[in-house]
Amino acid sequence: MAAAHHWAFGYASLMWNPGFEYTEARPAQVFGYHRALCVYSFLYRGTHEQPGIVAGLRPGGSCRGMAFKVPTANWAETEKYLLDREMVYGVYIPRWMTAEIGGQKVNVYGFCANPENEQYAGDLPVDQLADLVRNGQGVSGTGTEYLENVLAGLAKLGIRDRKLEKVLDLARS
Repeated sequence: MAAAHHWAFGYASLMWNPGFEYTEARPAQVFGYHRALCVYSFLYRGTHEQPGIVAGLRPGGSCRGMAFKVPTANWAETEKYLLDREMVYGVYIPRWMTAEIGGQKVNVYGFCANPENEQYAGDLPVDQLADLVRNGQGVSGTGTEYLENVLAGLAKLGIRDRKLEKVLDLARS
């Protein structure tokens, strides 16, 4: 029997701006990956000349975020939207991952950072991340707005990310 729905996982901008229709949003935790500011932004929060920095999933640990339930009948349209949005420069690898939602293990669709892509920043020092956040501006706004929204989305889930908080504090100073 085919599944009646699919889940899309958001760990950064998708948390506050999914951009697609869904029937339910639930806190979720993905295993085997963690959220990191590890992707240079050449479009949404920066340019080629003045890159910004945005989040990606990197291997190891776990990541709490938001899962969005999409009816199977709408999944092809939702997946196309997500691919068009996230894969502009191929900096992510779309994949199905295991998550826990309400005590149940489910498959969620999300985007992991692609270490083979030129936009992959890896593990940068906090002061360098703060410079990228402070100076990044693209078609979707500034790096500071992005990081404020990520932290606000996490706060709604009862999550504190002290490293991201420190980056934002440095970016504002």
